[in-house]
Amino acid sequence: MHFTVECTIMEKISNFVVFEGGDGSGTTTQLHLLERRLKQAGLDGQKMPAFFTTFEPTEGPIGRIIRAALKNEITITPQTLAYLFASDRNEHIYGKNGIRERAARGELVISDRYAMSSLVYQGIECGDELPNLLNSRFPAPEVIIFLDIEPEIALARMKDRSSLEIYEYRDFQEKVREKYKSLLTIYSNHGTKVEVIDAAKNEQEVAKRVWEIVSQLKLFQN
Repeated sequence: MHFTVECTIMEKISNFVVFEGGDGSGTTTQLHLLERRLKQAGLDGQKMPAFFTTFEPTEGPIGRIIRAALKNEITITPQTLAYLFASDRNEHIYGKNGIRERAARGELVISDRYAMSSLVYQGIECGDELPNLLNSRFPAPEVIIFLDIEPEIALARMKDRSSLEIYEYRDFQEKVREKYKSLLTIYSNHGTKVEVIDAAKNEQEVAKRVWEIVSQLKLFQN
């Protein structure tokens, strides 16, 4: 384990929850379902914290370049992609109305992917050293929800997509799952609450477990 990996997760942002998982694990679906449940609970008169849902790559200018690369619309080196992810993340965290600012004022911030995705995906593509270095100063979330699924099942879910992104093939996704599991232990040992959910279950079962985890945060107890 590189020292820079440890540095990545020394600081932690309270009120910050991240979904992580391989492609096809359902991170985006679960983000939307959680957002819907939070909104509905507020409409039903339950006391809910202010919340903000977001994702990486972002919709900012750097994020749009990343998405074009992931769709194979432009070709850039794995190292350049690692730099772009880190730049996009820096703005996501520290920019105006970014994650740090929102969480500090008491909002619940929920993101579909964050720094661990770079440590996994770019770590596989160009080795650990560069992603570790680029992400070494980003704080960790309070909670990581890892949606665990066999790559074969995940890829079967994606078979009807019109096109696949550059990482969406079985050999790569098997490496992704293995690397995620090794990093989850490191994050857990440094104080981030790590929850692993069997993402092969139907989306409503997964969503129920997600709600159980998120609703235990201190923000909901105030």
